[in-house]
Amino acid sequence: MKKYFLSLFTLTIPFLTFAQETTSEKIDRIFKDYTGWFVDAIFYEIPFSETYQIPWVLIVLIGGALFFTINFKFINFTGFRTAIRVVQGKYEDIEKHGADTLYGDQTPNEDENIIETLRDDSAHGEVSHFQALTAALSATVGLGNIAGVAVALSIGGPGATFWMIMAGLLGMASKFAECTLGVKYRDVGEDGTVYGGPMYYLTKGFGEKGMKGFGKVLAVLFAIFVIGGSFGGGNMFQANQAAAQFTKLFGMESSNAGMYFGFVMAFLVAIVIIGGIKRIASVTEKIVPFMAGIYVLAALIILGANWHLIDDAFGLIYEGAFSGLGIAGGLVGVMIQGIRRGAFSNEAGVGSAAIAHSAVRTKYPASEGIVALLEPFVDTVVICTMTALVIVITNFDGQFMEYGVPIKEGVELTASAFDTVIPHFSIILTIAVILFAFSTMISWSYYGMQGWVFLFGKGKISDLVYKILFLFFVIVGASISLGAVIDFSDAMIFAMVVPNIIGVIVLSPVISRELKKYMKAINVKKEALDEGAEDLTKHM
Repeated sequence: MKKYFLSLFTLTIPFLTFAQETTSEKIDRIFKDYTGWFVDAIFYEIPFSETYQIPWVLIVLIGGALFFTINFKFINFTGFRTAIRVVQGKYEDIEKHGADTLYGDQTPNEDENIIETLRDDSAHGEVSHFQALTAALSATVGLGNIAGVAVALSIGGPGATFWMIMAGLLGMASKFAECTLGVKYRDVGEDGTVYGGPMYYLTKGFGEKGMKGFGKVLAVLFAIFVIGGSFGGGNMFQANQAAAQFTKLFGMESSNAGMYFGFVMAFLVAIVIIGGIKRIASVTEKIVPFMAGIYVLAALIILGANWHLIDDAFGLIYEGAFSGLGIAGGLVGVMIQGIRRGAFSNEAGVGSAAIAHSAVRTKYPASEGIVALLEPFVDTVVICTMTALVIVITNFDGQFMEYGVPIKEGVELTASAFDTVIPHFSIILTIAVILFAFSTMISWSYYGMQGWVFLFGKGKISDLVYKILFLFFVIVGASISLGAVIDFSDAMIFAMVVPNIIGVIVLSPVISRELKKYMKAINVKKEALDEGAEDLTKHM
């Protein structure tokens, strides 16, 4: 451990010296000169009129979500109850041993008139459904839910909330699809370590369809993008915002305060990520419910104190969603802001979550796809909506912001809204921001490492190199002001959409087959139990 941190410290000193000698503005300018073209390409806005434009990547995300919703017969709604039951462990027996092994396939074999049975291999995987869900949620539930919602409302008004919710509901189908494939095509090492995500279903799945070369190209692109995203938006941005909130709360104006904070954060992140997905999942399964619970509870307290205004708030949201309420761009402008915030918040269609969900213990890929559809619901439909309601209700008199006038400091506005009912909640919110940032970093470290391993090979040396680099960027992110660097890293994250959506659409027939297989397994169990069959897992 000492050698590990000594190596990190040695690598960091030269860069920090450079950072102190060079202004952040110069770093931003140089970075923008070399990467600006990529950022402009990814976030290019297609002009539909003189008043509004839509980023093409947003069209791909929402178009994909609509396709998956229809193609899988509204699984985002019909599969919700099953998802809850899976997380509760109701079908853990068949997922571990297989329904055919436990209860027998009730259809005769083609050659013999006996019930089919399969050899019990037990389920591969490293984490439970709940752990996989919280690991993926920790990467999406964060600053976007606190700051991003406030920014979206400042631009699009209350009506943006409605379209935010719609984006979350549609995104549930995208998460189901990509996470089913993540489990279906994962690699499992001899030591039980799981390697999964779009890199693997793009190569294996496309290989099955005779498009191995095309799939390999898409997989390599995705791996490059996910590594870049893990260093930037999933790391430096999180460290930067957490450091800014921490130093502001305690009045630490020293230029070195961010650096010291970065070292502490890097140390804490290192303790978790050196243990791999098992340790990451064990931490996120505690942090995510805790921090999300506190945040939602505070929102409920505020809504309870202003219960008589909730109807009015929903009225504003509904009216604004279909009229625009004078917002620039009108109805379409409001729609774009809401859908943009929702899609960018839950990352449905980006493919990142498929990496975490692929590590789950199960024999049925669709079981984790169904669990994954809960992610956009929790992230966007519940938490983002809670934030929006609090802001709308506490801003009836316009004391915080004027709708249609963009703001930059979303965290401060949200904190002010909460402080109106819960004095000094901004302190708790600062802690929440740090915890959100921490959990996002540890999950994105896993995402990036999977891309790294795919490109550079599996092994302890490869893992160590990536982890040292990741911790190095934690310190960098907390130490300097970020501008063009974050624009580029955000572009890397949303560039992942292109190879991922192509892959999931091409492989959608595979997803349909896996869904039918899992639902059949559930029905086999139900029929067996209805007939009085004993739950065999009691004896295993």
